[in-house]
Amino acid sequence: MQIKLKDGSVKEYDAPKTVYEIAEDISSGLARMACAGEIDGAIVDLRTEVQKDCELNIVTVNDKEGLQVIRHTASHVMAEAVKRLYPDAKVAIGPAIEDGFYYDFDHAPFSRDDLDKIESEMKKIIKEGKPITRFTLPREEAIAYMKEHQEPYKVELIEDLPEGAEISFYDQGGFVDLCAGPHLMSTKGIKAYKLISSSMAYWRGDEHKAQLQRIYATAFNKKDELAAYLEHLEDIKKRDHNKLGREMELFTTVDVIGQGLPLFTPKGTKMIMKLQRWIEDLEDNEWGYVRTRTPLMAKSDLYKISGHWGHYKEGMFILGDEEKDKEVFALRPMTCPFQYYVYKNAQRSYRDLPYRMGETSTLFRSEDSGEMHGLTRVRQFTISEGHLVIRPDQTEEELKGCLELAYYTLSTLGLQEDVTYRLSKWDPQNKEKYLGDEQYWESTQDALRKILVEKELPFVEADGEAAFYGPKIDIQAKNVYGKEDTMITIQLDCAIAENFDMYYIDENGDKIRPYIIHRTSMGCYERTLAWLIEKYAGKFPTWLCPEQVRVLPISDKYNAYADQVAAELKQNGVDVTVDSRSEKIGFKIRAARLDKLPYMLVVGQQEEADGTVSVRSRFAGNEGVKPLAAFIEQICKEIRTKEIRKELPEEEKAK
Repeated sequence: MQIKLKDGSVKEYDAPKTVYEIAEDISSGLARMACAGEIDGAIVDLRTEVQKDCELNIVTVNDKEGLQVIRHTASHVMAEAVKRLYPDAKVAIGPAIEDGFYYDFDHAPFSRDDLDKIESEMKKIIKEGKPITRFTLPREEAIAYMKEHQEPYKVELIEDLPEGAEISFYDQGGFVDLCAGPHLMSTKGIKAYKLISSSMAYWRGDEHKAQLQRIYATAFNKKDELAAYLEHLEDIKKRDHNKLGREMELFTTVDVIGQGLPLFTPKGTKMIMKLQRWIEDLEDNEWGYVRTRTPLMAKSDLYKISGHWGHYKEGMFILGDEEKDKEVFALRPMTCPFQYYVYKNAQRSYRDLPYRMGETSTLFRSEDSGEMHGLTRVRQFTISEGHLVIRPDQTEEELKGCLELAYYTLSTLGLQEDVTYRLSKWDPQNKEKYLGDEQYWESTQDALRKILVEKELPFVEADGEAAFYGPKIDIQAKNVYGKEDTMITIQLDCAIAENFDMYYIDENGDKIRPYIIHRTSMGCYERTLAWLIEKYAGKFPTWLCPEQVRVLPISDKYNAYADQVAAELKQNGVDVTVDSRSEKIGFKIRAARLDKLPYMLVVGQQEEADGTVSVRSRFAGNEGVKPLAAFIEQICKEIRTKEIRKELPEEEKAK
């Protein structure tokens, strides 16, 4: 047989050989680095026997796929270590993931001391360097094998496989685990690893099933790569909005109020108010929106007309019992059906369209407790919601406008480089979940696809992510831990106007059904604030800061002048405070730096005499003495233009 290698050369063999044997034949060095094989584009185990002509690539520790194999093997080593230390623990699943691996165990919660003990036991297993072998069993024998070893979660996994399936296992010197592979040839191939944390996880992600303990870990081929990653994790912890936002006193949560119901402090409230006022003025004054204000709840009748009662009831907070109460209400999970009745309040002509309605909408969704995190996923949230009632011939222009508005808001916030775009489509395998037929979905999806292509925005397509009434452009972003969330959405709906008997009068006097665009210009304020905290590590652009300037009098003698400076800044719309504490100026400066303030103004005898301020900024350090009027002009321009000033390196600040 002829084996074509990656470099184009060809190896010929008279008998079948494993991928590992071929790697050894090429070079012993390659065999030492080998993690897996790639046969005709498919990743396979090193133990896989090659029996016919093919193209073969040896996957090494330097390849992304090779790193996945290292991590997958490390997860088995971790499972063996847990079983050695805690024999009663039951193993569940342990896959490699983007930044490492995890394994779920039916066991009491693991402490940091437990994780350290498991790490030490892993070191022993790796040092033993036992060869890892693969074997298979028929499905029924595999079930019996795992029952004998009292591993109920493995039994359940096998039982879900088809009858007659051949089940593979890996044995690393006595510890046997159900696995499809691939794996390293020996535990010695694991060079650098670290157990990161432990948390609760539901079996198969189902909150109605067993609560397991998940250990998160990572592994790399080299110790310096691991060290760099751990340093990265420390930076992530510093940026985590759920930690940093609380430390900066932007928000908090209270058990007796409830999970997913954050309380915003004056600082956090001021930031959200700045975002909200900006978006409302932007939409109303520059993009032609009218503003609405609609109820936070409605009778179930409304949601039945819209279709949400049938498609989304499980995600709603219901007030009342349909079997007992004459009227059942629900807190709104969306604003669209309310705004439809604003549109219907008067008869509309084709000349009135597009009719763009905007609302700062507080919404409620019954999120699972395991899904909630900080401000990114909550049960009550507020969004910059809008609905555009349009003529069919206005579809392309208005979709472009929505996308341009979204991009403008992202650019102003400095977030435009941090997003990806997704065309969220229906699932043709589950047509009963959606309104409309196949032609409807293909045409509406094509309309959104065309806009993305024309705007030259790279995007992915995802089946099953559409709303039940229409496809979406979802603008996605990841938090510091790599979890992706939808930040902004633009949806095309050509069906639901029928449910509400919405129409406009065309130039011939006929009643015509309009199309509707559901969109957000910035998305959820809570989620956006979380994103901004992590993006800027709390060092926000000046215009967004709840405290933009702090005046620092050198001593109590200059408090009156400090108050005068603050008063003039306030008159110009600047958020300013005075630190009049009887502390040394160095202490006050350090405190302002720790609070991540954009500007501090030091004032003393000379500044009072000259009507000046000594400017220190987060961006450039000591900016020197300036006339107060000049500083006011500078900062007001920065706030007005929403400039994002860059910070100089510390060595340049010190000059």
